[in-house]
Amino acid sequence: MNVGIIGCGKIAQIRHIPEYTDNANAKIAGYYDFNYERAQELAEKYGGKAYTTIDELLENPELDAVSVCVANNAHAEISIKALRAGKHVLCEKPMAVTPGDCIAMTEEAEKSQKLLMIGQNQRFAKAHVKAKRLVAEGVIGDVITFKTTFGHKGPETWSIDAGSNSWFFDKKRAAMGAMADLGVHKTDLIQYLLNSRIVETTAKVITLDKKDSAGQLIGVDDNAICIYRMENGAVGTMTASWTYYGEEDNSTILYGTKGIMKIYDNPQYSITVITADGERILYDIDKIQTNENQTKSGIIDEFVSAITEKRNSAVDAGDVLNAMKAVFASVESSEKQTTVKIN
Repeated sequence: MNVGIIGCGKIAQIRHIPEYTDNANAKIAGYYDFNYERAQELAEKYGGKAYTTIDELLENPELDAVSVCVANNAHAEISIKALRAGKHVLCEKPMAVTPGDCIAMTEEAEKSQKLLMIGQNQRFAKAHVKAKRLVAEGVIGDVITFKTTFGHKGPETWSIDAGSNSWFFDKKRAAMGAMADLGVHKTDLIQYLLNSRIVETTAKVITLDKKDSAGQLIGVDDNAICIYRMENGAVGTMTASWTYYGEEDNSTILYGTKGIMKIYDNPQYSITVITADGERILYDIDKIQTNENQTKSGIIDEFVSAITEKRNSAVDAGDVLNAMKAVFASVESSEKQTTVKIN
């Protein structure tokens, strides 16, 4: 399977390119980046050709699929263009920056009969897969409440153009901040774990601390705190933050009628189940990825295998759409200072 990389920044270099290289059924054939020298360097290192335009890359008839790893505001336009060119698409999260764009992407994928997959890699973390199974088996009974958190010190050192002028802080290119960067992961995850959709949100999506090079608060949110109500009746909080300066928090805690499940809350054990009578069941499965400790995400292997096996992926765009609706509804809730229902 011949793959093209569109956008050769940090996420492409740390995750997409190494994971394609590690997959026996994939070969990287092309690279595009607005910085042509960057694309050229990667082509020389991993093999393949650097292209000067996206259109030129997409015109290659031998190219089967592309990874879209550009800034948020370009996700929809480039993904739709690639689908129309007959390519399968793996688009980084967030899916797009407006509800209309998200819907247009899913419609184009359906029309083209090509796979459109979104990089919601938390579904593939081994402890999350195990936790979903345990919840379905009723180990902690029915989930009543939950809290899910993703917080770290911010994207300044993660972006390929590090520092306070990172594109992550640019309202025009990023549209949203911590909510789109981190909140979308946990919003998607809670629906996955509980096998239930978010139907209502009450949120604060705000900028509290991050400053640009001029010392002014950045134009996007650095914190998002949402109260979600699920279709199955469970209620809980989702917190996304770029201001956790001490250590990263990537935990989820589920409170059920028969006990509690803590996921990635303990550095030693990836899952802790505490039954109603106080018994502790510990699962040592894996360690969650952090910005400083990147491990194989599973997202590329899923993309490649879904294409070669001609099946739907675990994170098809249509399946991610409701999580994106919850993200947009949370922004609306914060702006209007009211609870917003999600259709």
